[in-house]
Amino acid sequence: MAGRRKDGAGRFCQTRGAGTQMMHMVPFCELLSGCERSAFHLEMRDRYGDPVYEEWRAGRPVDTCPAYRDWYALISAAVARGVKVRRARVVSEPFSDYVRFEYEVTPALNIAAGERVRWLPRRSASDLLLPGNDFWVFDHRLVRFHHFDGNGEQLGTEVNEDPVVVRLCARAFKQVWARAVDHRSYQPA
Repeated sequence: MAGRRKDGAGRFCQTRGAGTQMMHMVPFCELLSGCERSAFHLEMRDRYGDPVYEEWRAGRPVDTCPAYRDWYALISAAVARGVKVRRARVVSEPFSDYVRFEYEVTPALNIAAGERVRWLPRRSASDLLLPGNDFWVFDHRLVRFHHFDGNGEQLGTEVNEDPVVVRLCARAFKQVWARAVDHRSYQPA
């Protein structure tokens, strides 16, 4: 039965069936640090709030190494432990400026850290059933949904351990991954 309660740390949680959706930001580093086998991410937005993007957009040179040092260290440490980290991006073509920025920094950031990255043009995803929000799935045991406003600013996250929801997201990711093109081969329209 759905309801609202406080968890052990006094944070409000929304309960639905077997899963608990935390209405606070669960630190990504905690989730990835506890990951043993796989972490995969589905991105479906054409814009995210990112100060480094704003620098790039203003025409200033962007060095992703210092700008994303913590991210790089976190991902590369997980990969070194044997965690397979994959990211699939469902994107509009032609690209938005933000997605063009992502495309340009992916080799020096995501791929260099050990992620495998694929791209799927949105028109090729029309017959796929995809969740309404971006997400990460960790070890096929929990999903972390990301909530954004219309300008791409993150509003919060939800963590859900309901096996039905986790399977739904894993299936959606698997379908996107099967159609998507590896970054090294992908040529944007």
